[in-house]
Amino acid sequence: MNILGISAFYHDSAACIVQDGKIVAAAQEERFTRKKHDPDFPIHAVRYCLKESGIEESQVDIVTFYDKPFLKFERILETYLAFAPRGLQSFLSAMPVWIKQKLHTRSEILKAVPSFTGKLLFCEHHESHAASAFYPSPFEEAAIITLDGVGEWTTTSFGVGKGNGIELLNEIRFPHSLGLLYSAFTYYMGFKVNSGEYKVMGLAPYGEPKYVDLILKELIDLKEDGSFALNMKYFNYCTGLTMTNKHFDRLFGGPPRKPESLLTQREMDLARSLQDVTELAVLRIARHVRKETGMENLCLAGGVALNCVANGKIMSEGIFKKIWIQPAAGDAGGALGAALSTWHRYLKNPRQAGGERDSQQGTYLGPGFTDGEIESFLTAHGIPYERCHGETLAEKVAELLAEEKILGWFNGRMEFGPRALGSRSIIGDPRSETMQTTMNLKIKFRESFRPFAPSVLREKVDDWFEMDADSPYMLLVAPVKKERQREMSGEQAKLFGIDKLNIPRSDIPAVTHVDYSARVQTVDAQSHPAYRRVIEHFYEKTGCPVIINTSFNVRGEPIVCTPQEAYVCFMRTDMDYLVLGNYILDKKAMPEFKDDGSWKTEFELD
Repeated sequence: MNILGISAFYHDSAACIVQDGKIVAAAQEERFTRKKHDPDFPIHAVRYCLKESGIEESQVDIVTFYDKPFLKFERILETYLAFAPRGLQSFLSAMPVWIKQKLHTRSEILKAVPSFTGKLLFCEHHESHAASAFYPSPFEEAAIITLDGVGEWTTTSFGVGKGNGIELLNEIRFPHSLGLLYSAFTYYMGFKVNSGEYKVMGLAPYGEPKYVDLILKELIDLKEDGSFALNMKYFNYCTGLTMTNKHFDRLFGGPPRKPESLLTQREMDLARSLQDVTELAVLRIARHVRKETGMENLCLAGGVALNCVANGKIMSEGIFKKIWIQPAAGDAGGALGAALSTWHRYLKNPRQAGGERDSQQGTYLGPGFTDGEIESFLTAHGIPYERCHGETLAEKVAELLAEEKILGWFNGRMEFGPRALGSRSIIGDPRSETMQTTMNLKIKFRESFRPFAPSVLREKVDDWFEMDADSPYMLLVAPVKKERQREMSGEQAKLFGIDKLNIPRSDIPAVTHVDYSARVQTVDAQSHPAYRRVIEHFYEKTGCPVIINTSFNVRGEPIVCTPQEAYVCFMRTDMDYLVLGNYILDKKAMPEFKDDGSWKTEFELD
């Protein structure tokens, strides 16, 4: 039984193949088109999934789409009628794409896979999220929470998963949305909606929670059980082409920040206040769901589930015994959820769970390249290389890291989801006090305030961080261990905002945020052996079982997918070495690379 899952037409379009209940392949369209958060029909991702699965279009039994377009269209119509005549411009701007494409999702799918003759199904948006959260998890039974901007009508839901069944018990509906509240502030702070929310989260520790009371008083009525309602007086997304309005501007003392302009203390304080309110809401929801369901385990999905700081608070509060978060928690993961929901709920196939490991296979579900393919690329372009294998390769890479070299690391199948997890990563030495600034400004070409994540040997995580849990998908934040922290001096403690950036906070300053936190990825021996061996050898050389891991791309660019994209990114930046599979490339030995810098305008900034 071959089931093709598809998400498309909003952001982060993706496709996946589930064969007899096993996840075989999954990828976002952006990785192939090089257009970040590409919303178009994922034809390239579909072709990859079919190829990886070894089947033709005609062998697909069921195609399942991740939401119900007519229900979503109903919401748009009802919203316009509720506010008419306000919102006419917004309504008219949305109609052409609906009339041309979104209402014709069925025909769009059949046009993309013309040889398909099987059954075509549609799954509700938050059911797709819930399925993507529960079915790959290691739990036989669990509570489920989904949080995002909006699906058809639902913005927040909770329920229970048991065996092969899922029951959603309650929901909050549009326009009341924690995700849209976060996106409204993202817009107001001058970042791109559905892209820059993680910047707001990263900026928050630089600020003070000055606006928390104002947000709770004016913007959101948050109840003790986690239910909430937004005050629509301040928001424009129901009727306009922006997220916020003049009332919002007056409330916070001015118009939205212009993109790319100087970040001020106000933006930092807004980010901190919003993050605190979001965490308060998420914790109240989690406590209520624990009480209502009685479940010890929790599964999370939806775009808000990518807020790893809030996830870390759920974990540290001990509300649930264990937490599992879908690594592709946003709309991309909806393709996976739709396919798994079809296998388990629609076809009523049993589900085996209850072990220590999930069925997401480390989320290494994208394209991989053989040594032969990599060598053919290098030879064809006259690129010199050194070939290493196994322990020799790992030891060589660890040695370079210990010398504070920055490496592009391209190994194995590409990750599904927004995080690089050791297949398409840029890696470095976390002990360096200058590494964060160097990697941000000279490698990633992005804002200096943005933190990097640590990859740590699983068995050593509680020696370095205040947690002892699996975090393979980099979706939990925890404080650096107290004894590893460095206290700020009296003068340093008086610093505000971005001035805090260059003060080393721990023995691993390059991955320690200004509030002593870190977004942790634990690495075990099974998920990615080659990446694990590098960290083991680095630990042997330095006594530090942690390395820096950031995504292999520059700002605005999707994570690299192919050897050629990795090489081009390597040559455009100040990386010292590139590891492509078993091949090591030294920047100093590379042939001349013509670069006029025009590519910096190629990728739309987020």
